[in-house]
Amino acid sequence: MPEGPSLVILRELIEELKLEGKEVLNVIGTTELAKSPMQNEKVVAFKTWGKHFLICFDGFALRIHLMMFGSYRINEYKEVPPKIGFLFKNAEINFYTCSIAFIEENLNEVYDWKADIMSDDWSATKAISKLKKEPDTLVCDAILDQHIFSGAGNIIKNEVLYRSKIHPLNKISDLPTAKLKELVSNARTYAFDFLAWKRANVLKKHWEIYSKKVCPKKHPVQKDDVGRHKRVTYYCPECQKLYKSKT
Repeated sequence: MPEGPSLVILRELIEELKLEGKEVLNVIGTTELAKSPMQNEKVVAFKTWGKHFLICFDGFALRIHLMMFGSYRINEYKEVPPKIGFLFKNAEINFYTCSIAFIEENLNEVYDWKADIMSDDWSATKAISKLKKEPDTLVCDAILDQHIFSGAGNIIKNEVLYRSKIHPLNKISDLPTAKLKELVSNARTYAFDFLAWKRANVLKKHWEIYSKKVCPKKHPVQKDDVGRHKRVTYYCPECQKLYKSKT
């Protein structure tokens, strides 16, 4: 599943086409969503919130979520029809295997920009406050909570927990305050490391724990499906501390 940094790259690639203010000449694709509201409309802006890509028009926006296996093509296309595609005078954008929906509300009322780990409005203080309200939540679930760490996915989860030396089965209430702050700080920092490495096509070379057999300290890595949604998790029982419950 594309994570927040990958969506930022998508937005940057599309922004290079300078399509803001340009008319959508045609909307294509297999979606049953009404295409007519976007036909001949001018794009106001392209935005991202976490894993959501937003195409903004006057009075509404289209939300695109690439889900687990979604993809896109700019000025090219696959052999299969896109779920939705946009034709401009000098550009074409196609999205595949995605979830799409219209948003008619004000985006500032729909989205908490302070929760987006890639946003200039990101608030570490607010993230810590939200975490403290979920004392019984496993830390492996908390990092994937898009209301707290919008844009974080399984790669970010695994790498941040290892970087923070936190065992994934800790509850939020088990973590010392300093360690909780470190976790939040590392989530933000790693997201931008991810972005830089992804831009340079070297992301996998920098993985310390995700998909690894041994950790950087040569300890065996354990792989389990843990948490509320049983997401695959890589961790080092030696490096990542499991704190004793405070209850």
